[in-house]
Order: sequence, then structure tokens, then C-alpha cells
Amino acid sequence: MSEHRTAASATSSREVVGAPCWATLLTHDLTAAESFYGEVFGWTFAPASLGEDFRVALQQGKPVAGIGALISAPVVWTPYFAVADADATAARIRERSATVAVGPLRFPVGRGALAADRDGAVFGIWEGRLISDWHSWRADAPVWIHLRSRDAFAAAIFYGQVLDWACGRPGCCEVEYENDEVVLLQEGRPLARLSSGAVDTSADLAAVPRWDVCFAVSDPSSTVRAALDHGGSVVRRGDQHDPTTTLCDPLGGVFTITETWAPSRAQ
Repeated sequence: MSEHRTAASATSSREVVGAPCWATLLTHDLTAAESFYGEVFGWTFAPASLGEDFRVALQQGKPVAGIGALISAPVVWTPYFAVADADATAARIRERSATVAVGPLRFPVGRGALAADRDGAVFGIWEGRLISDWHSWRADAPVWIHLRSRDAFAAAIFYGQVLDWACGRPGCCEVEYENDEVVLLQEGRPLARLSSGAVDTSADLAAVPRWDVCFAVSDPSSTVRAALDHGGSVVRRGDQHDPTTTLCDPLGGVFTITETWAPSRAQ
């Protein structure tokens, strides 16, 4: 949860509690990941303040996401949520029969932890300094997230209790129900959506409970070709019901792409 700019105008996690605040790929080979995503998305990379094993991916000079090399962790794209107190949030996760797999750990700019909800969907929490212009990052919408769960309403209750959604405090996230989905908003802006129907016993990577990290691209077909040309694979192609295409990088990191940023079907 770091970035390459100055800290003078940094947003604190306390200002946007409960909001998605970053996405990071945890991988076993930082160099290979930089090569693949650089070719597929045209990203460049900058050092991150978390340490030499982390990078910030940039698109036209703007931060998009992070990449970190962690040998002991599974290869996975992970959304992070801003919290006021990482220890208290981790305790709430455990109290609700979910898992805190790593941390909270201390980094130069804050504290973070990796967790999994009761269906096994992996997510992170972060307490401390966010990317310096978080509001611009959110407005630019380089990435959005989508939870595929067994029961979206049960998941919304879990995350709401853990992350203080709909708590009534200034700046907190709101929750709305739309066409059998749950939409997470902040000040009326959609940030994420949660849907039902995932099956934890499915052999289909696109169907198991997980947080989708989705990137908007101008030409999905060209992006798919680039992924295949550089060792990636297609997990699921988009269709009229779900325009997102799910891809897998050469080391096993699953992510999605779409032509339109759409955390809400109303967008």
C-alpha cells in the first residue's frame, strides 16, 4: 500500500474507512510479473515505499496498482480496504469465523494484513497512508472490484460489520441493493459490487468465491491477444450477461478486464 509520490497530500485510511483503497498482485517472481503486465497493459513500474520487493504500476504516469514478491503467499490479485485500526479489524474478522492469514504487519507507511472471508475470498486491510491522491485515483477508476460470493447479502453483512460500512459516520461507505446484487458506494459514487452464485467446489476459476480485480481497457480483444502472446491464458470470455473477461497470468494470478468501468449495472 505504497506509492511513488510525495506524502504531503497523502490520504489517511481514517478518512475513507471501509473503502477499497488499493489492489496488489502477490506473486513469486517480480521481474516476470513486471514483464507480463507491462506488455499486456503498457504499465511502467516505480519503486514502492514498502521495500525492494514491491513496485507501483503506473499507466501514463498515474498509479494503478501494486505488485509484491512474496514467496510464501499464493499468487493472487488482492483488493485492500482502508481501516482505522488494523488490529481491531483483524479481531472482528476472526470473531466472525473468517481467517487472518498474515499480519497485521508494520510497514514504513502503515500496517496491513491479508485475510479471507468465510467463503475463502481473499482481501486485505490497510491502516495508514494511502496513495497520496487517493481521491484522484478513485475518480480515474483504473481498477474496480467485484465480489463473487455464495450469498451477496450475507457477504455484505460480514464486510459491513468488519469494515464499518453504513455506520453513519462522515465519509463512510453506503450499501444499496440493486437487481439481486449489493453495490458499495461512497458519496454516491459506486466503488464495488457483490453478487451471489459462486460455488466453492467448482473447478472453474471464474466461478469460485473470490474478489475480482478488474481493469478497464480500451480494446479487450487486443488485451486478450497480448496476454496469450506472453504466456497468459483465458479463464472465461465475456458475454452479453457479463462483459468482463477473466484472464490468468503465467504464474497463476487471476484478473479481469472490461471495456467499461462498471461497479454498478446502473453505470
